[in-house]
Amino acid sequence: MKLAYTMAPGRGDTDLVLERLAAALAARGLRCCGTVQINSERAEAGPCDMDVRVLPGGAILRISQDLGPQARGCRLDPAALETAVGLVAAGLSSGADLLIVNKFGKHESEGRGFRSVIAEAVAMDIPVLVGLNALNRPAFESFAEGMAIGLPPDAAELMDWAVRVTESNAMTESDFAKA
Repeated sequence: MKLAYTMAPGRGDTDLVLERLAAALAARGLRCCGTVQINSERAEAGPCDMDVRVLPGGAILRISQDLGPQARGCRLDPAALETAVGLVAAGLSSGADLLIVNKFGKHESEGRGFRSVIAEAVAMDIPVLVGLNALNRPAFESFAEGMAIGLPPDAAELMDWAVRVTESNAMTESDFAKA
């Protein structure tokens, strides 16, 4: 299966797993497109700042907003997220071996965010790995229509899956070129 998700139990753990995976895959020469999230602790006791790095090695965008110490609710900056989506979509159209999306979140659950980029990658037969949390899992499963598999947040297993699905694409392209 070329559509997969992973979920790590601790806050921010999925982000770390995907960031390390993207770096390891790039070191192997694979063209990863997408985003990985970088959480930065703040000097004051507030919640962390959330940034995404656009793969491969592109822009770093702050996707969280500082809404003040008394604010509650979602801190996502929708405009920054859509900027990241546009950059990833452009990168995907230039070619990629794998799409990594740091999170299928509230925006994707509501039909926005990276949802269309994920669908485009699947249609292009580019493998996709998505970070997920329990809150958005039902919406992701509905979106994936049974095509996605769950992978443990284990670096070796994620690497094995990524190498396997990208090698099957390479073999298909090679076989096609021989025909």
